[in-house]
Amino acid sequence: MKAVTKELPKHVKQVEIRVFSDWHIGDQNCDMKLINEQIKEVSERDNVLVILNGDLMNNATKTSISDTYSETCSPMEQVKLAVSLLTPIKDKILSIVTGNHDIRTYRKEGIDIMQFVAIELGIENLYSMEGNIAFIRFGLDSHHNRKLCYTIYHTHGTGGGRKEGAKAIRLADMASVIDADIYIHSHAHLPMIMKQGFFRVDRRNSTYSNTEKLFVNSAASINYGGYGQMGEFKPPATKSPIIYLDGRTKEATATL
Repeated sequence: MKAVTKELPKHVKQVEIRVFSDWHIGDQNCDMKLINEQIKEVSERDNVLVILNGDLMNNATKTSISDTYSETCSPMEQVKLAVSLLTPIKDKILSIVTGNHDIRTYRKEGIDIMQFVAIELGIENLYSMEGNIAFIRFGLDSHHNRKLCYTIYHTHGTGGGRKEGAKAIRLADMASVIDADIYIHSHAHLPMIMKQGFFRVDRRNSTYSNTEKLFVNSAASINYGGYGQMGEFKPPATKSPIIYLDGRTKEATATL
């Protein structure tokens, strides 16, 4: 598992985390207007970090479920467009993983197009194929006179089934992998926020603390139709949760 870190100043009072996933650039139903709005919002705001959580490109291939004949542009053009969109905000990107659509060409030809996007942006050090644990330090913990540290574990995700309950279970199961403050899952195209109580052990001081874990599933920037409609899936909600990290008290919240 790859670890990435981000240090921000002590005077920062709040950090906003945006999750960009499931854009499906190249799909005929990709909502480019929404994607451009998301990019613009990030570029205009201070203290915003972005997690790229896979499937930015549709990457339809001849042997994939997606329809290659209805794609608006080729996989290579999709990569170039993703790089162009992300270049203005590349300094705000915190961490990058691949998705099941991105990985199609890797499984067939050994070419990882999401890694190529990271290379073109000059931030390959933030990328892993499977999942990342991110450490963010900023603000000031008045009790210990040091920066607060938040941990985020994210991966694109797999499976989940058609029902909301099954997707929630996949999201909650992330806590069985690693101890973190926040867990981010995508893939299911269902925006979701939930919290879970947890007793965290401090072995050094032989104590424990009662804390909360935040779970977030991101949305998709894709309109209804095509494969989703033919498969009788529910129309996706396109507004993704926004995560807020407090810089004075250790608290992570999210809104839709």
